[in-house]
Amino acid sequence: MQVSEAFEFTHEDRKSIYQCIENSDGPISAEEVRESLRLDPSGFRHHVAILKRDGLVEERGGRLRATFEGSDEADEETFDAEGLSFTIRPAIETDRSGLVGVIRQVAGGKTYTVAESVADIIDHEETVVQSSPVRSRMFFVATVSDEVVGWIHLESPELEKLSHTAELTLGVLEEYQGHGIGGHLLDRGLDWAEEKGYEKLYNSIPSTNEDAIDFFEAHGGEIEAVREDHYKYEGEYIDEVMTALEP
Repeated sequence: MQVSEAFEFTHEDRKSIYQCIENSDGPISAEEVRESLRLDPSGFRHHVAILKRDGLVEERGGRLRATFEGSDEADEETFDAEGLSFTIRPAIETDRSGLVGVIRQVAGGKTYTVAESVADIIDHEETVVQSSPVRSRMFFVATVSDEVVGWIHLESPELEKLSHTAELTLGVLEEYQGHGIGGHLLDRGLDWAEEKGYEKLYNSIPSTNEDAIDFFEAHGGEIEAVREDHYKYEGEYIDEVMTALEP
């Protein structure tokens, strides 16, 4: 029996997309699927993101294939801390606007330059999570009532000499700090990095963001380098502090 016959889909368009991918002779381009079903691009991307999240579809090199695995509850973890319930899970395409907004809100107030550039990139690229021969990028988000309140981002160029390292950014909205969300996000990112074989993760932080530096040191990070006057913010020069973590 095909998965599309046994799995209970909550939307007919989503089922049609899965059936089209499932019935293809091999990996099929996303555009071929969308055009064959005559779906609008926005709705199509949303449904594909849900299928990816539920483990039914994966995308490589712009081509989709059915994975026949079904949903994996281990991908999503819910925590309760001091009266706050939050969930940590992989980011999906429909998180894009919330993710960009949270990163910009956190980064702007702390002059977190690297994170600001990440927000700009995902705001304009087609996919939030990326895996290609050139670059690999992963996001996990923290949500409260389905709203994104924090993130961890890990990214690495697929170059042999750098394949053991990845850059990370992490942040939580100020009103949700103090509940352990950042620690759980970091744990999730470290677990993922270890599974993928990374040996060291780097985070570049402006020296003025003392809370972030203290956070990483409290979670096992070490300061490996300081670049003096690396940033210029409102006419003032700010050092860059590079922290390193091992999964």
